[in-house]
Amino acid sequence: MRFRPIHENYNVRDIERSIRFYGDALGLKEVRRINAEDGSFVIVYLESDGGGFQLELTWLRDFDRSYDLGDNEFHLAFETDDFDGAHALHEKMDCICYENPAMGIYFISDPDGYWLEIVPAR
Repeated sequence: MRFRPIHENYNVRDIERSIRFYGDALGLKEVRRINAEDGSFVIVYLESDGGGFQLELTWLRDFDRSYDLGDNEFHLAFETDDFDGAHALHEKMDCICYENPAMGIYFISDPDGYWLEIVPAR
């Protein structure tokens, strides 16, 4: 028996804003969308050009407050083949929330406060 990860879900307050952020910051593109017939939710799946793993963004119509992310001790990591270029882009977007130069990594924060780790290809 084998298992492989296929997606991770983040609930978001503004689905279109989040889609733009993930497209601009990480190059993710929408590959599938589910709209509830009654308008109560929208689920959008984003994927990188490499494919294989998707980020699922869920918007809930009746959720009226920011999501409680606790201590934000969880994160999704992205590897980049152009670390310096990615860092410059994220600096320009003003979304870098933490840097660890000793480890050679940094984190960006999405519009809802989820942390995303950026690591160089090794």
